[in-house]
Amino acid sequence: MNIIFMGTPDFAVPSLRLLLEEGYNVTTVVTQPDRPKGRKRVLTPPPVKVEAEKHGIPVLQPEKLRQADSVELLRQLKPDLIVTAAYGQILPKAVLDLPQYGCINIHASLLPKYRGGAPIHHAVIRGEGVTGVTIMYMAVGLDTGDMISKVELPIEDTDTTGSLFEKLSIAGADLLKRTLPDLLAGRIQAAPQNEADAIYSPNIRREDELIDWSRSAVELWNQVRGLNPFPGAYTLWNGEVMKVWASANPKSSSEPRSRSFSGISGDAPAPGTVLGSSEQGIEVMTGEGTLWLTEIQPSGKKAMPVSEFVRGVQIPAGTVFGHSN
Repeated sequence: MNIIFMGTPDFAVPSLRLLLEEGYNVTTVVTQPDRPKGRKRVLTPPPVKVEAEKHGIPVLQPEKLRQADSVELLRQLKPDLIVTAAYGQILPKAVLDLPQYGCINIHASLLPKYRGGAPIHHAVIRGEGVTGVTIMYMAVGLDTGDMISKVELPIEDTDTTGSLFEKLSIAGADLLKRTLPDLLAGRIQAAPQNEADAIYSPNIRREDELIDWSRSAVELWNQVRGLNPFPGAYTLWNGEVMKVWASANPKSSSEPRSRSFSGISGDAPAPGTVLGSSEQGIEVMTGEGTLWLTEIQPSGKKAMPVSEFVRGVQIPAGTVFGHSN
């Protein structure tokens, strides 16, 4: 049996590795082209390409899979099954129709919730308590195919998008291991998705990263951890971008005690107003409650715990984030 594996980021690596460890014949890996990375814009291969080359597997990196020459190349490879995991391109019908056993996708959500390119980010940002992995048959639509198998994972309060990426990548590989024997033996009874329950999770936009201090502290805490470790939530301080990488859980009894509004004249401070700062964090007024920032990255600086930041810089009470001060 010939299997083509399609994937790009670290999320896909455990699934590729699983196929090889289980003795499946992965004849070709298809991944995104090498891209510039980092401040120096060094051309960097995708993690899946690096893993494939370790095992001597041929790698294809078409800019657009739907181009006729790319489709014809895949046709010549005569795949019996195509397995994808966070590949990053929609497969055209001409490719979907190639393999005898179909094209299956390892998707990092409990479909039909969080279809699209950023399911883990959106699940955390929206405060979900559970997520998971769905293996499905691929269809022409975006993550609309029939579901083959699922596994659930809790989203812990300590989780970030980064920690869930790792957990779900391992869970996806394990689910693939348990699913493939039944699929290849014809024992699968796939279930259609309920369109009424569909939620889309598009790729994160720049405006999704901006902190809106009028929202509640819990919502902002979810936003911060949902954008960690990439691309990061941010606010403005003195007219410059300041990344916020971590904050204290507003629901936790161990959260630092809120301050009084001493030193700030007038009524209750406006959302975004700094109530004070210490080694415990920077306490900021929100639309509902206060949020303690615990790790930040001022413009032009490295990310650092607030306990380190306040040793050299103080942000006065009354400072309003999001505005020039």
